[in-house]
Amino acid sequence: MDTTSIPSSYKSILDIWQTEQAIKFIKETFQTELAGELKLRRITAPLLVESGTGLNDNLSGTELPVSFPLKTLGGKDVEIVQSLAKWKRYALWRHHIVPGMGIYTDMNAIRPDEITDNLHSVYVDQWDWEKVILPEERTEKTLRKCVKSIYYAIKRTQFLLSEHFALLQPFFPHDIFFIHAEELRRKYPGLSPRERENAIAREYGAVFVQGIGGPLGDGTVHDCRSPDYDDWSTETGTGFFGLNGDIIIYHPVLDTAVELSSMGIRVNPQSLRHQLERANAQARASLFFHKLLLDNVLPQTMGGGIGQSRLCLLLLKKCHIGEVQSSVWPQSTLKKCAQADVFLF
Repeated sequence: MDTTSIPSSYKSILDIWQTEQAIKFIKETFQTELAGELKLRRITAPLLVESGTGLNDNLSGTELPVSFPLKTLGGKDVEIVQSLAKWKRYALWRHHIVPGMGIYTDMNAIRPDEITDNLHSVYVDQWDWEKVILPEERTEKTLRKCVKSIYYAIKRTQFLLSEHFALLQPFFPHDIFFIHAEELRRKYPGLSPRERENAIAREYGAVFVQGIGGPLGDGTVHDCRSPDYDDWSTETGTGFFGLNGDIIIYHPVLDTAVELSSMGIRVNPQSLRHQLERANAQARASLFFHKLLLDNVLPQTMGGGIGQSRLCLLLLKKCHIGEVQSSVWPQSTLKKCAQADVFLF
């Protein structure tokens, strides 16, 4: 079902060529700001990984990647990446990155199970980042400090963009608000998780919802997470569970919350075993990546992905992600956008 909706009063602030220039500016500026904040070095990322290694991501735990046999590998299957959460951790180990330092990639992925709308595309472009931390830094304090650093990089990018494009004035709040998914459930008990995000985003403008993937007080989950990258089960020291979460920004053009980043402190051997059991996915323990982690070979890390097109959509005050990236859209979406004079690349 096509849920694309174009606000009746919407008109793009920038024309097509101004939009292209602004996209280039945002991408170049933000990755520089992000690298400086988190002490990251750029690394070239793969488009393909071998099937059966455990290096590709299952995202919420059920999405199937695009896979096909590769002649040069004797017919072995490879997969187009869905994200690089596990590959980055493996890369940090291979490149002997020390604690406090990390990497970022310009990642392109295909997610064939994605249902497209104003915010979702089967083509995903994001800055995937990962850094090495010490075991004793696996804390809520470390997580929230990193979230603030990322948010400040976003705010600086927005300010610099406004200096080049005067019509795009900053609108993000000064600070980001933190709330655990269980606190959010208690605050809005009659709403769905998505409706809770919209409500809290309207109230605060920029929010980090922590603890996504594990069961809440009523037995439900705020959203699903695969059991083998983010740690969503460790006790935080404040009575809640989960050292991960999402950065959510209120988008006034669509009057909705936009998930800009999913991130977190990654599982250690103990939390991986626990989460694999919770997800009934113990068979993954025999995969290449998982064996390295369970044998304590891989470093302790934290990381995440930040949507490039979504950041551009927000900062350029666009109403559809197809205005800032080129992808494949249903005919019904193309028709709606054409009728509203909204150009999709």
